[in-house]
Amino acid sequence: MIDFHAHLDLYSDPHSIVKECNARGIYVLSVTTTPSAWEGTSALTTSSARIRTALGLHPQVAHQRKGELDVFNTYLAETKYIGEIGLDGSPEYKVHWDDQLLVFDHILHACACVGGRIMSIHSRRATQTVLEKLEASRDSGVPVLHWFSGSKSDLDRAITLNCWFSVGPAMLSTAKGLDLVSRIPHERLLTETDGPFAQVDGRNALPWDVQQVVVRLATLWNMPLGEVEQKIHLNLRHLVSLL
Repeated sequence: MIDFHAHLDLYSDPHSIVKECNARGIYVLSVTTTPSAWEGTSALTTSSARIRTALGLHPQVAHQRKGELDVFNTYLAETKYIGEIGLDGSPEYKVHWDDQLLVFDHILHACACVGGRIMSIHSRRATQTVLEKLEASRDSGVPVLHWFSGSKSDLDRAITLNCWFSVGPAMLSTAKGLDLVSRIPHERLLTETDGPFAQVDGRNALPWDVQQVVVRLATLWNMPLGEVEQKIHLNLRHLVSLL
């Protein structure tokens, strides 16, 4: 199983979640919301061969944490994964749009300067601007659009820009989400949960809930479950090889 976007440090008992991930052999991208969380979150998984920690600065806290960009620069060389980053155009965050743009531009430029990174990107109600930024910064690395919620034309544009996509149970619970997922190239799709923020069956999503995504993809793709699992694992290996 692969959970390519989870906030391990934000669970109430992250050590037990990490222990269970190890026991189940789950590959996890543990994203962070602030650069200052990087060191502590990395320490959670020092003995976990299948868990990687991403360095992030979430757009929803950009206005509060833009002063941590120097911290971001300090840790950038220590990881090939960046996230959660991006833009959020929701009304409560759009008031801080200039700060979001400042932070996102800085991160894309910094990633380009070090040869590119694999980036887990938030784009809620901001898809077109995110894609414009990625188009202008092609050397920043490989974008993985987390929980994509743009239009069909936005999706087509993202595919043309060689974006990847991480899909969770919540995305597959709506008609729009299912339609978008059906249009994503199979070879550019990874599974995620966005736990503990996303909900599954009325509770916080857990990394092993990605199995629900695999089951739904098997139906959507009309493929045996084992072939879907193999395809997702091959996709991860291919993504990592791109850098």
